Amino acid sequence: MKKVDVLPKKNTVRCIIQFFESVFIFAADFYVKTISVKLEHIAIWCRDLEKMKNFYTTVFSGEANTKYTNPNTGFSSYFLTFPDGGARLELMQMPGIVENTNTLQPQAFGIVHLSIQTGSKEEVIRLAEALPAYGCQVLRGPRTTGDGYFEVEALDIEGNRIEVMA
Repeated sequence: MKKVDVLPKKNTVRCIIQFFESVFIFAADFYVKTISVKLEHIAIWCRDLEKMKNFYTTVFSGEANTKYTNPNTGFSSYFLTFPDGGARLELMQMPGIVENTNTLQPQAFGIVHLSIQTGSKEEVIRLAEALPAYGCQVLRGPRTTGDGYFEVEALDIEGNRIEVMA
C-alpha cells in the first residue's frame, strides 16, 4: 500500500501563510483608509486658566463652555469653540504640571504652535498690532511666508507659540 501525504509540503504552507498575511494587510489598510476623521480639539496646560480663557475669548472671539472641575484631582478645563467652526481649544489646569522646556531657540520636537485663521490680511495686521497690548510678544511678521501664507507669529500670554494667518 502506497503512503499518501495528507499534509501540504513546507513550501505550500509558507505560500498559504503569505497569502493570508497579504489578505489581512490589504483588509486592514482598506479599513483604515475608509475611516472618516477630523481634528476635534487641541489642549493647552495653563498656569492661569481664567486669564487664558479671557485672552482667547476676547482676542479670538472664542466661546467657552461651563468650567469643568474634578474635585478629586484638582483638574479644571474649558472647551472653547470659534465662530467659523473647526477644532475646539481645550484650556486645562491642574496642580503639579511642570514647566514646558520648549524655548524660542532652539525649539524641540513635538507640537510647536497653534494656528488661528482670520478672514483677511487686514485682520492679521490688526491683531499683530493689538497683541502686545494683551501681553503677547510678536516674534515675526506680519509677513508673507515662502509658501504663500500671510501671518504673524507671536507668543500668547503664557508663552505658547501662536500663528495668526489669513
